[in-house]
Amino acid sequence: MKAFGRSLHYLFFSCKFEIFHPVSSFQNPWPDPGAPSFPESPVPATPAPSENPVWSGWDLLQIALLTVVSIVIFLLLSAVVVQRLLYPHTAFVEVAQFPLVTVAAQLLAYLLVLGFMVALVKRVPGQDFWRELRWRWPRNWPVYLVVGFMLSVTLQAFAHLLPMPKELPMDRFFRTAQEAWTLSLFGTAVAPLMEELFFRGFLYPVLVRRLGTAAAIVLTAASFGLIHAPQLGHAWGPVLVVFLVGLTLTITRAVTKSVAPGFLIHVAYNTTLSVALFVGTDGFRHLERLTQ
Repeated sequence: MKAFGRSLHYLFFSCKFEIFHPVSSFQNPWPDPGAPSFPESPVPATPAPSENPVWSGWDLLQIALLTVVSIVIFLLLSAVVVQRLLYPHTAFVEVAQFPLVTVAAQLLAYLLVLGFMVALVKRVPGQDFWRELRWRWPRNWPVYLVVGFMLSVTLQAFAHLLPMPKELPMDRFFRTAQEAWTLSLFGTAVAPLMEELFFRGFLYPVLVRRLGTAAAIVLTAASFGLIHAPQLGHAWGPVLVVFLVGLTLTITRAVTKSVAPGFLIHVAYNTTLSVALFVGTDGFRHLERLTQ
């Protein structure tokens, strides 16, 4: 149970144009000398990049900056409201560290960032947000849910072979059943959507355009792992596992040319961890088992 608790702790936090040249089956060996001849258009030596988004690296920087700033601002505002309405005799700093306050602030920040993402795309007339982000719902969508489940089980087994820290910064999110339920819902619905939109929707195509597919896959996965590092106490074992999750999601994005399949894998991955956590703690009634 000790190994179970440690693995679930960090794993929880933790996606054309074709040109056809018709060829005649019969060529006339005696062309009409009076017929005009037209030179064939030269075939470009280097094909156009498959990823060419309407946003740039500077736009990505704006999204990242807005995310950080908005989370801080909404955290302060949420703490003020909660302190005045519910905990007037509790220190402001302590209220700001309440898990439910943190989740509420992050949710509000995500809504603002999502609106900003949409505005970035629609600043170009006629652009559709979901089409530009390559969000195409796959017909075989249950397959990706199975992949997410298998990925979760496999990486949980792999995590037992890695050194796991005894305590993590995210431990404070699992002190009560209410906090565990809130984080489970947030981690299986909101977080996968926003993370896939940013990393596989906005970041990956910009890196492909600049560096190529291989480098874009590795750098996107590395960024995905590093952004979770503070929650994991910067321990290399948990960060490595999250990097492998990001690698799988980004490869899926590269192969399918769509963000939606990776989103399904991400949701199934987090849901599997949440269900395992629910079962392992007897319905979130014995959260102390996570650190035993």
